[in-house]
Amino acid sequence: MGTIHLFRKPQRSFFGKLLQEFRLVAADRRSWKILLFGAINLTCTGFLLMWCSSTNSIALTAYTYLTIFDLFSLMTCLISYWVMMRKPSPVYSFGFERLEVLAVFASTVLAQLGALFILKESAERFLEQPEIHTGRLLVGTFVALSFNLFTMLSIRNKPFAYVSEAASTSWLQEHVADLSRSLCGIIPGLSSIFLPRMNPFVLIDLAGAFALCITYMLIEINNFFAVDTASAIAIALMTFGTMYPMSVYSGKVLLQTTPPHVIGQLDKLIREVSTLDGVLEVRNEHFWTLGFGSLAGSVHVRIRRDANEQMVLAHVTNRLYTLVSTLTVQIFKDDWIRPALLSGPVAANVLNFSDHHIIPMPPLKGTDDSNPVTSTPAKPSSPPPEFSFNTPGKNVNPVILLNTQTRPYGLGLSHGHTPYSSMLNQGLGVPGIGATQGLRTGLTNMPSRYGTHNRIGQPRP
Repeated sequence: MGTIHLFRKPQRSFFGKLLQEFRLVAADRRSWKILLFGAINLTCTGFLLMWCSSTNSIALTAYTYLTIFDLFSLMTCLISYWVMMRKPSPVYSFGFERLEVLAVFASTVLAQLGALFILKESAERFLEQPEIHTGRLLVGTFVALSFNLFTMLSIRNKPFAYVSEAASTSWLQEHVADLSRSLCGIIPGLSSIFLPRMNPFVLIDLAGAFALCITYMLIEINNFFAVDTASAIAIALMTFGTMYPMSVYSGKVLLQTTPPHVIGQLDKLIREVSTLDGVLEVRNEHFWTLGFGSLAGSVHVRIRRDANEQMVLAHVTNRLYTLVSTLTVQIFKDDWIRPALLSGPVAANVLNFSDHHIIPMPPLKGTDDSNPVTSTPAKPSSPPPEFSFNTPGKNVNPVILLNTQTRPYGLGLSHGHTPYSSMLNQGLGVPGIGATQGLRTGLTNMPSRYGTHNRIGQPRP
């Protein structure tokens, strides 16, 4: 028999958790409208796919893909409502805002993949053009157009509305904007509709419907079936050109990049923070886009030792919070960090002086202006010495620091104790003393490299 676990919660499956979250979203009345439009979208898409098969029109198929994209946009709107309901958790401390960014990115990429599929099918049809039946072509066009426009104008989709405004304009929007400026020059009242730029989703719906109307007329008049393939290519290119800037923008958000339009504002705020009272330095600043319209960042602030940490933190947060919603500020006080100095006789375990730096003491001044007790000048107006030694200045031992750098081998450098022995024999261990006094240093107690205990000099009597 297995172990009996009392009061153990049953583990839910993935579909059980998904159903629980769906019930949470469906409890909000704002989502009922989205669910209704989603059901209508599925019905219209089913009829349009049947009409595409009966008419054998690839242009109508390309236009039906826009209706499928509307279904993805409705799902993105539901995800946006779910994100607003969920609060940050210990596992997801920044919340779930990036989930709606991922939904926008996935929707636009899938639309571009559909456009590439239409281009591939159109290239095959140019070799052998089939016959197109126009019985349901015009009906399917108006059904798809009316539903797409009604969906885009009735439901406020915040993620796609933000991306369409923040992303760069597509080539279709730029050409339509040029035509709109010329038209508004003749009729100024249309400037509020066509300027500064049209909604890209409404624009592609109207352009696709216009291409299908031209296809219907040319096939009815001249039985020119190749125009159906040309219209499909045009709709696919317009779809790809419209979705590509949005996928690039959402992809940059997923990569945690800094938006270009806020870099100047962030630099200005950092300069203002660096001029606050008590702030010495602002460094390691990093800002990135957390979601659509929300920035996150972290910054290190070095302050004076006598500054109030809480006061500086409040001022820094107040300055940056106007632009950065999620901010992490690390404040540390300025402190003098002095390296550990080794003065006096060298320990017996220091065997390899190639791993140490020998810093000679600076040359001493004349004896007339020096104090015989310390190595500092004996002027009453001079500040107190920072370091004092127990021995006269002429017998000051060298300062030995650990060498953390790796010596490059194979460059013709010697690594034995011969250079150090020759340097000490020449009296270069401490400036200002000869060969006899140069042996009276901290090196007199150091054993040789190969384990012998011969001293490298004789002590002064």
